[in-house]
Amino acid sequence: MTKKNAEQILLEKAIITKEQFNKALEESRKKGMPIGKVIVRSGMAAEEVYAQAVSEALDIPYVNLSNYIIDAETVKLIPETMAQKYKAIPIFKIGSSLTVAMADPKDIMAIDELSRRAKCGIEPALATESSILNAIDQYYKTASSFDDVVKDIDKESRLQESRVELDSKKLAEIAEEAPVIKLVNMIILQAVKDRASDIHIEPEEAKLVVRFRIDGILHEMFSPPKHLEPALMSRIKVLSKMDIAEKRKPQDGRFDMKALDRDIDLRVSSFPTIYGENIVIRILDRGGIVLGLDKIGFSADTQKEFEKLVKYPHGIILVTGPTGSGKTTTLYSALSIIESEEKNVITIEDPVEYHLGRIRQSQINPKAGLTFATGLRSILRQDPDVIMVGEIRDKETAEISVQASLTGHLVLSTLHTNDASGALSRLIDMEIEPFLISSSIIGILAQRLVRKICDKCREEYTPSEDILKVLGINQKKGFFKGKGCGACKNTGYRERIGIFELLIVNDQIRKLIVDKASSGILKKIAVETGMKTLRDDGLDKILKGITTPEEVIKATQEE
Repeated sequence: MTKKNAEQILLEKAIITKEQFNKALEESRKKGMPIGKVIVRSGMAAEEVYAQAVSEALDIPYVNLSNYIIDAETVKLIPETMAQKYKAIPIFKIGSSLTVAMADPKDIMAIDELSRRAKCGIEPALATESSILNAIDQYYKTASSFDDVVKDIDKESRLQESRVELDSKKLAEIAEEAPVIKLVNMIILQAVKDRASDIHIEPEEAKLVVRFRIDGILHEMFSPPKHLEPALMSRIKVLSKMDIAEKRKPQDGRFDMKALDRDIDLRVSSFPTIYGENIVIRILDRGGIVLGLDKIGFSADTQKEFEKLVKYPHGIILVTGPTGSGKTTTLYSALSIIESEEKNVITIEDPVEYHLGRIRQSQINPKAGLTFATGLRSILRQDPDVIMVGEIRDKETAEISVQASLTGHLVLSTLHTNDASGALSRLIDMEIEPFLISSSIIGILAQRLVRKICDKCREEYTPSEDILKVLGINQKKGFFKGKGCGACKNTGYRERIGIFELLIVNDQIRKLIVDKASSGILKKIAVETGMKTLRDDGLDKILKGITTPEEVIKATQEE
């Protein structure tokens, strides 16, 4: 049976016409260009479609590189110069066989050369030339630059030769060496570029692992050799004014730096583990905060109701949700719509994450006796109109907040509860009298963050029956997901948005609070009187193509 070529397959599938084929063939002969390139460049067929036809003709698997996250160690098996020369990139290794995506998987000389360099057998796969070049740009640039700095540290510090515990003086010297400074700066800069909220530097038995938390998910970035641990940790400790010599106790510190022309505040935490100190750096990008209820995901109806609450002269507004659900950003957005020129707005926070104009912000300092409770008492003597308390953690803070609201102040704060009605039960658990709760709380906003579909690789799809059943949806069309691309690091998601549940404390809810109704009953009545739940708001954002069913289900598992 005669094998078909890619052009014949395109003709059979009616992707190109006979006239288009003849035109492409003529141009190919005139310009001395492969017919495939002519077909793609003239727009007769997309590059991916043509590649799939070539794959079928050659009986070689086609790979979409946007669906792969390539391990840094695998990338290192082929040098960048060779990858560029042969338009090839390694994607995974199983045993002694390395699968390599190639623009021309028939190039026997290239396969032999790659095999010699990688010291293993090569399994060629076909990928588009543009996707290979994008992958080379994505995976080699970061890896090679970090590796170069690691080599410089080895040359200058000779840490690899050291097998003894270094004293604090030597550690301080290493921390000030140029390559060490450069490596730490590069890690932080890359994290800021990638919109990471946290940097994790994790010791393992034989290596270090650097991971970035991006849109709530941890991604491994690179693995420095184990012998660099003293240099890396010491530099971070010097910057954050922590004790270099202390490795047995947890420590906290902070430092500021400028990256990408933005002021970055970095909060550092160290924690001793069996393989060394674990470091986590929280990144607070003061220039990167997005304020505005509409910008963080409020629907028009919820925004209208919430803005009414924020303009009340007195009462308590609570924002609830787990750590990292965007509560602080919501509170700052609320403060930004208050007429602060006419009002005295004061905050007590832990920590002050972003600086706001015309608002007096303070930070708790337990060592100096400044807690949320003591700070709140002092604020009440500062003639405030609006008070923001970072978190109601205990009975004392709750009691003072209630008293402040009942004496003519608007108080905004947060609680850690799963939903809006659960906040009322939490206050009762803190032994706050139900009649005081019903008199002071005017509204409770529960929230979660879900990842947004990447707009660079967004495509329509049909969710599974199980997913639709969980969501209680009958329709099968109008759903979107990201297929994965370089812009979203092949996750299909880029950035996050809030989903919200706003409980307005009306007369009916007040009566239930006084009667000590359960959070389940409170939620049921709130829904009956018009409250949209977290799941409801998530469904709206699914059907608008903003996020995926999987994200909403994960964020609203309690419902």
